[in-house]
Amino acid sequence: MSSTEAVETIEPAGPTGLADSALELAEGRTTSTEQVSAALSRIEASQSTLNAFRHLRAEAALAEAAEADRRLAAGERLPLLGVPVAVKDDTDVVGMPTYFGCDGDLPAATADSEAVRRLRAAGAVIVGKTNSCELGQWPFTEGPAFGVTRNPWNTGRTPGGSSGGSAAAVAAGLVPAALGSDGAGSVRIPAAWTHLVGIKPQRGRISVHPHSDAFQGLTVNGPLARTVADAALLLDAVAGAHPDDPHRPPPSRHRPQPAATRADCASPSPGAPRSPSPAPCPTPTCGGPSPRWPRPLPASATTSRRPGPATG
Repeated sequence: MSSTEAVETIEPAGPTGLADSALELAEGRTTSTEQVSAALSRIEASQSTLNAFRHLRAEAALAEAAEADRRLAAGERLPLLGVPVAVKDDTDVVGMPTYFGCDGDLPAATADSEAVRRLRAAGAVIVGKTNSCELGQWPFTEGPAFGVTRNPWNTGRTPGGSSGGSAAAVAAGLVPAALGSDGAGSVRIPAAWTHLVGIKPQRGRISVHPHSDAFQGLTVNGPLARTVADAALLLDAVAGAHPDDPHRPPPSRHRPQPAATRADCASPSPGAPRSPSPAPCPTPTCGGPSPRWPRPLPASATTSRRPGPATG
C-alpha cells in the first residue's frame, strides 16, 4: 500500500458479540430484523473504506430475519437463531457465485456448503460473503476483482489474509462473527492482525463439503470472533461431518452443553468456555474499532468496489 495514501484510525468500541446477540434475541430485547438491518447498514456505510464484503444478500437476509422473528415469537430457541453472520467467499451459499477472490462470471451455487447448512440449522442469518485474495494464496486481502480490503484498526494497513474480509468485518463490528478458512495461516494471520480470536480446527472437524478435501487436506474452515466464547459458539454451530466426508475426527471430549446454556456461555464447564467482553481501548491513540463507522477515505486512497447486487 502506498505511503502517500491517506491513513484513517478508527476509534475504540465494543460492538455486541455473537453470544450476546443470541442472548438478546432469546430474551426478546431485540429482533432479528433489527440486528440484520443494522448489520447491513454498517456494511454499506463502511464499504468504501474497509471493503470487507464481496457480495451482500440483503433482500434474502431480511426475509430470513423476519422468519427468525416469527420462530422466536413462537418460543423456538436455537443457538444462533436470528443472529447475522458472514462467510468467506470460498464457501458455497445457494444462489450466490463463489469467486474465491477471482474475477469473471461464475454460476451461482446450487446448494449450500455443509458448513453453511449447519449455520442455517443453528438459526444464523448469512448477510453476505467476505473478500479473500485470489485463491487464498497471500497473507493480505486485495486483488483486481474487488480492490483493497483494509484493517479497521488502521485503514492504512491490511487485515491480513486470506480471510481478511471476514476479519475486517468482525473487528469493525459489522457482524458479530464470521467464518473463514485456513491452510497456512489464513484465519490465524488476520486474527492476529485485527485483535480477534481465530481457530484453525483439525481436518474434518468442520466439513468442507461439497469438496472432499481443500488443497489436499491442508485447508479447513474456522471461526473468527471477538472473544474465545464467541469463537467456541461459532465452532460448535458449524462442526460436524457430511456423510461423504473422507475425514472424521474423534468426538469432542467435552460434554455437549444444552443450547440454552451454550448460547450465553453460562456454564463454567470445559464444554462452555467463558470470556469477558473485549476490554475498552486503554488510550485514545490505540485505534480500536468504532461503532461510528469509518469516514470515507479521499478518492485517491479508495480502491474498493461496492458489493455485488443482493442475491438469493
